[in-house]
Amino acid sequence: MNLNEWAFVGIFLAIAGILPAVPILLGWLLGPRKPNPIKTDTYECGIETVGDTWVQFKVQYYIFALVFVIFDVEMLFLFPWAVAYQRLDLFAFVAMTIFILLLTIDLFILWRKGALEWT
Repeated sequence: MNLNEWAFVGIFLAIAGILPAVPILLGWLLGPRKPNPIKTDTYECGIETVGDTWVQFKVQYYIFALVFVIFDVEMLFLFPWAVAYQRLDLFAFVAMTIFILLLTIDLFILWRKGALEWT
């Protein structure tokens, strides 16, 4: 490996940092600045808050969201495997079988604990 191979990576990282920074910087420099109490007020869904804003949410909602993310990521792993299924060897098949088995066990445990109940 010589330095020329890494120059492409360095250029790519520089562009990856510059591309999002330029519009943000331009918006900050060229954007209008007219603050008033309505603009600086807390906004949530167009409805003004009534009463105490510190409300406790059930932990179950977070668990439900995490379960969704886990199985969503599973689909990201399964799709490329399914597309290349004909070209894979036995090791890839066994690895994905173990992966699916572990997630099935996880789903069964979550179901038994009642984490999938939306109440």
